[in-house]
Amino acid sequence: MSSVYEISGAAPVAAANADVRAAFITRTYMHLFGAILGFTAIEMFFFSSGLAESIARSMLSVSWLFVLGGFIVVSWLASRLADSATSPAAQYAGLAGFVIAEALIFVPMLYIADSVASGVIESAALVTLMGFTALTILVHRTRRDFSFLAVFLRWAFIGVLVLIVAGVMFGFELGTYFSVGMVVLAGAAILYDTSNVLHHYPADRHVSAALQLFASVALLFWYVLRLFMSRD
Repeated sequence: MSSVYEISGAAPVAAANADVRAAFITRTYMHLFGAILGFTAIEMFFFSSGLAESIARSMLSVSWLFVLGGFIVVSWLASRLADSATSPAAQYAGLAGFVIAEALIFVPMLYIADSVASGVIESAALVTLMGFTALTILVHRTRRDFSFLAVFLRWAFIGVLVLIVAGVMFGFELGTYFSVGMVVLAGAAILYDTSNVLHHYPADRHVSAALQLFASVALLFWYVLRLFMSRD
């Protein structure tokens, strides 16, 4: 990711003074918080209006692995958009569109989870928050650059898509171990994204940075929730 910015000539925020860096980090995490609130509000509307059931039934009429694959693809597209968006309008459009897309994709998962056991969604959300907070503190305390994870993440996501396609073609389910692996992968993505926020994003890309962080948080929440659901 950093190479994209260096080629474009955009100076990374790490090269700016302390006030600029602090303002950038504050804006990034405020936008991330806003994206999470927006996602929550959309889901509450879907469920309170009764739309969640019809959306879930429609999406679950196809293979569940297609839904998993769609989630991975949307996350990947968000990453590419975060890399390429330069104008504020494009960044905000990308963030808003991604939040809406994620909210739709999450409906079947949340609908099933709500039917499995009371409180499972809240528990998964709390574990996700704790994991994200711990990884964020780790990066901010150590100040380490985790950009070396880029190649690993790229090939890992390609491998995941291959597994999903194979599951659809040959009719096997991706079980608990797959979800555990995806939780680890999401954690690595959070380390990578948080490191980029500190070291590589230009100071005017706080919305794109928030989009990238939101994509990784959503990925972590998805598979933590799957693990909680697998227990019941």
